[in-house]
Amino acid sequence: MAKKVVVPIAQGVEEIEAVTVIDILRRAGIEVTVAGVTASPITGRNKIRLMADCPLSEVKAADYDMLVLPGGAEGTMRMQNDAATRKLVGEIVQQQKFLGAICAAPAMLSSMGLLKGKAVTSHPSVEKELKDATYRDDRVVVDGKLVTSRGPGTAMEFAMALVQVLLGKEKVAEVNRGVLAKL
Repeated sequence: MAKKVVVPIAQGVEEIEAVTVIDILRRAGIEVTVAGVTASPITGRNKIRLMADCPLSEVKAADYDMLVLPGGAEGTMRMQNDAATRKLVGEIVQQQKFLGAICAAPAMLSSMGLLKGKAVTSHPSVEKELKDATYRDDRVVVDGKLVTSRGPGTAMEFAMALVQVLLGKEKVAEVNRGVLAKL
């Protein structure tokens, strides 16, 4: 049975982070649902238009193995202020499923009190917002079922780490034979 991941996107999302994650997970055979926090198309921080597969309101945490939050300051703020997104994140955590967050997105998790005692990383611009967490400068940090990363320049490593926690190192090697990422 294929693993399933949901990636919420909102206006101002960091496109590289969203698209890299979606692409690499799909190359690994993972079923990815792109859920729009607002109506599609969604315009990212660099004015690239992205289409969601469905509205976030149709997503149920029980249907997924992982939720991945792409960053971008504006996109993260919109997700953080969206009750449906916060509810979905809370349900994913409550159901002890995997959670990924890159760039500014870990700040949303911190605002929800979800980083207490966790080792995390983020874009340096939101480091001070990550209360009660052990901050690391690593490009990707995995702490149990939480995977965090720093920004657009670490998106490929982040995506490969997500594949590894869901499907193992062998699948990462298989996917990388096609993309040739420096890991």
